[in-house]
Amino acid sequence: MSIVRFDPFADLLTSGRWVPAVDIFESGAQELVLKAELPDMKREDISVVFENGTLTLKGERKVSADVKQEQFHRVERAYGTFRRSFSLPTTVDATRIAADYKNGVLTVTVPFREESRPRTINVEVAA
Repeated sequence: MSIVRFDPFADLLTSGRWVPAVDIFESGAQELVLKAELPDMKREDISVVFENGTLTLKGERKVSADVKQEQFHRVERAYGTFRRSFSLPTTVDATRIAADYKNGVLTVTVPFREESRPRTINVEVAA
């Protein structure tokens, strides 16, 4: 009998589900930017929802209808639905969230509220 190492996350990572890669970064002190790779998708198959402090990306990548199943020799890209959710800080301005989809990359811009941005305070010198 051989010893097999137990990996509780193995099924999550290799279940065949498609999970698009996402980068999240701050653009200066003005906003958060989220970039998700969604190649070969149509705009109408992508949904961006902000609710209760959580930004959720949902969508579905479909197999091309002009290629029949029996024509495939190899399928390495994953297809189907996906859902990614991200908790955002309370300092964001949910009313000004914007999304843009170009060249297979979804860019979501989440501005910070004006009052949460750092501001410079001038110090007056008394004579």
